Amino acid sequence: MRIDANQQPQQAANSERAGNQPPAGTNAAAASAASALGEDQAQLSGFHAQVQSLVAHLAGLPETTQQKVSALREAVGSGKYQVRPDQVAGALFSNLVTKLAA
Repeated sequence: MRIDANQQPQQAANSERAGNQPPAGTNAAAASAASALGEDQAQLSGFHAQVQSLVAHLAGLPETTQQKVSALREAVGSGKYQVRPDQVAGALFSNLVTKLAA
């Protein structure tokens, strides 16, 4: 007696197909779609809604001018821009509290 390892999966697939047969009198295309194994499916994420929300949020923010950015970059580069560590810590803590409250 020879054992064929491929025989059982074929029998199972055939029995699944037989069990998925639609009732008599239904549309052949619908029956074919209902009994198809490995049917493709697509699920859309909420990524588009998140992007739209971010775009709306950005539209409400004040505009940063290139002139302000250039002046700040120059001040940092020349060493004129000095920030105290306690100011940085306070701003970070304030930002964290605001995000946790939201």
